[in-house]
Order: sequence, then structure tokens, then C-alpha cells
Amino acid sequence: MSQMSSEFLLYITQDGEAKIEVRLENETVWLNLKQMSELFQRDKSVISRHIRNLFKEGELHRNSVVANFATTASDGKVYQIDYFNLDVIISVGYRVKSLRGTQFRIWATQRLKEYLIKGFVLNDKLEFSHLKPA
Repeated sequence: MSQMSSEFLLYITQDGEAKIEVRLENETVWLNLKQMSELFQRDKSVISRHIRNLFKEGELHRNSVVANFATTASDGKVYQIDYFNLDVIISVGYRVKSLRGTQFRIWATQRLKEYLIKGFVLNDKLEFSHLKPA
């Protein structure tokens, strides 16, 4: 996937238990496996199994919903990490029957609509979500 500039939004779950930095790029939002695990409150192996099944069953096609982005870890090293777009996030959310997943879908859809109309996203907690380009 071609690298374009990215924006990052901070998603805070309604219960306030999790704060997840969400990548906004190519007119969709992206989360990695660890972030999806935190969002849905399920083990990474459960999320990974659901993602594999999405592809195996033909619900989604990997090459159109997965992107590999460079991510800096807490140790300062840069790693290439698979990120999954909103289509995957929604599909996994239905499979794990997660209230948090439904809340996230609503939030993400609202942010995407705002971005597509205005060209930027206002964040209620922060002034602008136009935080940092990739």
C-alpha cells in the first residue's frame, strides 16, 4: 500500500478504561491486532482467529483491508506491523459481539464523515486531531 500522510485520533472507550490511538489514512481508520484486542477486551489469539476466518470464508480480501505500517515500539525500534481497516474492525466486532466494538464503529463512522466533508477532524478532547504526519 502506498504511504500517504496519516492522522491520529485518540479514541477513549465510553467506560474510560481504554485509550487507543487510531490511525486515519486513505479515508478509513486502522487498528493493529494489539489495539483490536484492547478495544474488544479479547485475547489477541481470539482476534487473530476471527481475522483469519474472515479471509478464509471470503468475507473480506486481505489485500484490500490490511496495510503494513512502520511503528516505533517503546524500545525505540521501528517495526513493520499489520493494521486492519474499519471493514475488518466491524466484522470482528460482530463476531465477538462486543458493545465496545459497536461504540467504536459509531465513533469511527462519525469521524470519517467529518473528515470527508471538512478535510480535517475536530476532536472534542484535543483541539485538532491533525496531530502528526507519518
